[in-house]
Formats: sequence, structure tokens, C-alpha cells
Amino acid sequence: QVQLVESGGGLVQAGGSLRLSCAASGRTFGRSPMGWFRQASGKEREFVSTITWSGGSTYYADSVKGRFTISRDNAGSTVYLQMNSLKPDDTAVYYCAAARGYSGSYDYRYDYRYDYWGQGTQVTVSS
Repeated sequence: QVQLVESGGGLVQAGGSLRLSCAASGRTFGRSPMGWFRQASGKEREFVSTITWSGGSTYYADSVKGRFTISRDNAGSTVYLQMNSLKPDDTAVYYCAAARGYSGSYDYRYDYRYDYWGQGTQVTVSS
């Protein structure tokens, strides 16, 4: 059974940093894209960042570009999201996602491209 487990969320003041982790079990995702999405209260889930299986390509939402960094370990089954210069607008539940496979023609900024999801971790940024 595939599981994605996020950790690292919490309460932080504006300008602070947090590092989210997502550990996958049940299969390896070394060849699959993994990404982060977030959902603020009363809003739709939105794309944050994604990384390809090789780690060679990363993509970010404009709202986090320059502040967040996505990375993954060599085995490819743990993905991280380093979040710096946090703002109150970053407050949301952050979800880790993994795709079953990889296609160069897919846009992995869309949540429907992912097959597995974590339970989410709350990030709250106070002003």
C-alpha cells in the first residue's frame, strides 16, 4: 500500500522558515514526479511546486518563486519543500503528491496528474 506522509508543518512568524518533508512508502518514486500543493481555508487547492524524477527540473508557482525550494533525496522517495520568507498568505494545508509514472507531455502543475496524496500538514504564518 502506497503512503505519503508529510511532516514539518507548524506555526511560524512572517519572515520565518519551515522545511516540509514527505516520505513515500510502499513503492519507490525515483522515476516519477513529486509535488506540493496547498489549500487555504475556503479556497481551492493550488499548485506550489514539483520536481521531476531526475531532480533536474523544478517548477514553482509564481507566488512562491524565489522563496521556496523543492528537492528530493537520491532514492527519489522523499521530497522536501524549504520555505523561506514566509508570508501570512502562505497559510494553508500543504499536501505532498506523487505520480505513478512520468510523461514528458504532461504538465505536472495540475493536481489530476498525480496518483497518490498525503494527508496534509498545516502551515500557519502569523503576521
